[in-house]
Amino acid sequence: MPLINSERLLSDLRHLRTIGAVGQGVVRPAFSAADMAARDWLRSRFEEAGLSTAMDGVGNVTGKSPNTGPAMLIGSHSDTQPTGGWLDGALGVIYGLEVARTLAEDSTTCHLAVDVVSLQDEESRFYGCLGSRSLCGLLPPDAISQAIDKDGVTLPDALREAGLENVPHEALDLSRYRGFLEAHIEQGPHLEAAGNRVGVVDSIVGLGGRRFRFIGEQNHAGTTMMSIRKDAATALFALAQGINDAFSALAGPRSVWTMGRVEVRPGAASIVPGYAELELQYRDPSMTMLDAFEAEVDRLVNEVRARDQATVEMSPSRERIAPVKMDETLRVHLGSAAQKHAPGQWVDMPSGAYHDAGVMAALLPTAMLFIPSIGGVSHDFSENSHDEDIVIGCQVLADATAAMLLDN
Repeated sequence: MPLINSERLLSDLRHLRTIGAVGQGVVRPAFSAADMAARDWLRSRFEEAGLSTAMDGVGNVTGKSPNTGPAMLIGSHSDTQPTGGWLDGALGVIYGLEVARTLAEDSTTCHLAVDVVSLQDEESRFYGCLGSRSLCGLLPPDAISQAIDKDGVTLPDALREAGLENVPHEALDLSRYRGFLEAHIEQGPHLEAAGNRVGVVDSIVGLGGRRFRFIGEQNHAGTTMMSIRKDAATALFALAQGINDAFSALAGPRSVWTMGRVEVRPGAASIVPGYAELELQYRDPSMTMLDAFEAEVDRLVNEVRARDQATVEMSPSRERIAPVKMDETLRVHLGSAAQKHAPGQWVDMPSGAYHDAGVMAALLPTAMLFIPSIGGVSHDFSENSHDEDIVIGCQVLADATAAMLLDN
């Protein structure tokens, strides 16, 4: 199999890092000036690699091979979190570019078709996985017109500012593609802790979320006896502790849950809180486990209501996403390539984070490859991976892609 150009790979990753650089990290939110500059630069690199390029009406950048196919589509996203790392998403886009170049430059694989894509807004500034959902025709009718970011900017305004207001949306040509591949940093500690160099993703975890509103009675903290209080915060704490205890008893090896947003009003030490909010998110590779978590939440909410400390209102905090299995045939090719380049140092594993691959799998055979994250850190300026792991991961992806396309 052809060898990638590791210096070229690392050089492109490092250049992309400079666009929107802040300290050791990158600030390149979807449709920002830095994001659009990065997409323009990617188009130029795609074109230099002999790919025909386009940017569609939601900002997806594609580079298409001149070969007829069947093709493999490889990519990820190049937008970042508000305080993002340099490899989250970017790794998968540059891997796709390097695989396309490597196969095109070798006489044994130059006839194969590899297309590359940088998808838009995976990081949910306006709408999570906006680009992949648009390509797959999975956006609700009013998704674009109603989307708004945390600062009050609407998606239609952002599209207008980016010059995309009247640009057509592209749809996947399903007849062209054999599958979709996404490479990514793990964004967790498992590969590094076990001394593994590559992870072959077997599934992407499902997730769900609930929002709770606690309505009590605001009153003086010194004169309102404990026996008659309607304390919204106490009800919140009781539910939160119940969730931690119940979920811990149920949890599987990759179950996680987070209560990452809490609000107590009016937020004064001398006032019994009259209102509180709590948001819960839970993830697991098993739909059965997600169902069990939700049943426990329902039971616990009823228990808190029965104590008559506060009125408890509950609603979904997000769209529920089912676990997604990766394609077995593509996974076998990734595993074979991983065994060649990292013998005994690779593993099948679930993805604890959601990715564009979870959307693309609805229409195309899909697989994912992980490389280790140093310290398990991501979504932070300190996010990093070792150069050696970056190179090995790309070589594994190149070998696997060639094998997939040569496998008739």
